[in-house]
Formats: sequence, C-alpha cells, structure tokens
Amino acid sequence: MTDRAKVVVTAVAVLCGLAVVGLTVLALMVDLDTADRAASVVGAVVGLAGLVVSLFSLHRAEAASGDGNPVEAVGPRSIAVRGSIGYAATGDRRRGARPVDAAAVPPVPSGDAGGVPAGPVRSQGERSIAADGNVGFADTGDEGGAA
Repeated sequence: MTDRAKVVVTAVAVLCGLAVVGLTVLALMVDLDTADRAASVVGAVVGLAGLVVSLFSLHRAEAASGDGNPVEAVGPRSIAVRGSIGYAATGDRRRGARPVDAAAVPPVPSGDAGGVPAGPVRSQGERSIAADGNVGFADTGDEGGAA
C-alpha cells in the first residue's frame, strides 16, 4: 500500500469513528428521532460514497488492462496468458492433472514500474502455450496425466 493510500485509509477510519461518536452523543443528548434522521442522512452519504469508490475502482481496472498489448490464443486448443502459468494442458482425454504448487513457479520481475510487458502475448499454432511470465508445467499431448 502506498503512503497516500495509507493516509486516505487512516483519514476514513478517523471520520467513521467521529461519526459513530457524534451519532451516539446525538442519541443520548437530544432524542432518538433526531438521531434516526441524522443516521439516515449519514447512511445515504456513505452509500453514495461507496458507489463512487466502486465505480472509480472499476474504471481504473479497465484502464490498466487496456494497455494496448493484446493477449491472443490463435491456434486450436492454444493458451495465452498475461502472467505466469502453474499448469497448462491442451491434450485430449486427460485422466487427471498434475498440480503445481504456486510457490514452485517463480514470479516474473517486471521491467518497469507499471509491470506492463514489452509486447503482445500470442500463441499461434495448434496446442501452443504462451505466457509473458513463467510456465511451471505444460502438457500438450494426449492421454497423459496422473491416474
């Protein structure tokens, strides 16, 4: 989490705490009807703020994924992944999978701060597998696998 995000989270937590204290004092000092109306207004404002934050997050996720570097699986039964693959199988009549521990596939160090790969990820050809990261285990044959 960045320093700016930590400050925002802390500020929101403090504001929520103050709102709880304020509504409690209002309920104890004034009357319950006034506290109820104030809580309704606060709830509506918080709900709208949550909607704005979720739409903003959705917009940021879409903008981050649209980096202009496509991920394409062109051939029949081919696989293309932006990132690392633990286990990939493209064969027919698979009897089982060979699970690969996620820790066994080392992470790919990003070349830049944004982690955006230098170009497209494209697998062309039947049963081809392409990844811009590491591949732990790839099986392109038929009738293999664990029983």
